[in-house]
Amino acid sequence: MNRPAPPTSAPAPAGASEPAPAPRPDRGGGQPGPDEHPSGLVEVRFDVAWTQVCALARLIPGRGRAALLPDGRQIAVFLDRTGRVYAIGNRDPFTGAQVLARGLLGSAQGRPFVASPLLKQRFDLTDGHCLDEPGTRVPTHPARVRRPQPPETQGPQGPQEPPATL
Repeated sequence: MNRPAPPTSAPAPAGASEPAPAPRPDRGGGQPGPDEHPSGLVEVRFDVAWTQVCALARLIPGRGRAALLPDGRQIAVFLDRTGRVYAIGNRDPFTGAQVLARGLLGSAQGRPFVASPLLKQRFDLTDGHCLDEPGTRVPTHPARVRRPQPPETQGPQGPQEPPATL
């Protein structure tokens, strides 16, 4: 005997709308909220200034994440298992696809690399050169983690002023 499956959730009331999606701090230039980066912010050097690309908590060691620079170029940001961050261009020069953020991390002779998920060429994360095809490289960008500064010590009425001298 076939019975209809019970509903898994109640229908939304009339006039209710879906909640707005949370802002994505990895789109470059955005300001993540204080609860989105408890361990720090990943920044990439772009032109002459550092640009926030995502909260460190959004990176998984050994995996990559794509982000947009202010000029619209894509980069791939990686966190290795020692906690160091790297940023390279996300475009695979052999296929033209924006896929390097989905590559696998590894190391060869002590040098960290990402292997493209398509044709498996390996790119050094420190200088962008291809380990398998000399003369081919991807752009690299200096990357760092900026830790939040602890709040200043304040008394119950705000910051304490130094005592007056007579």
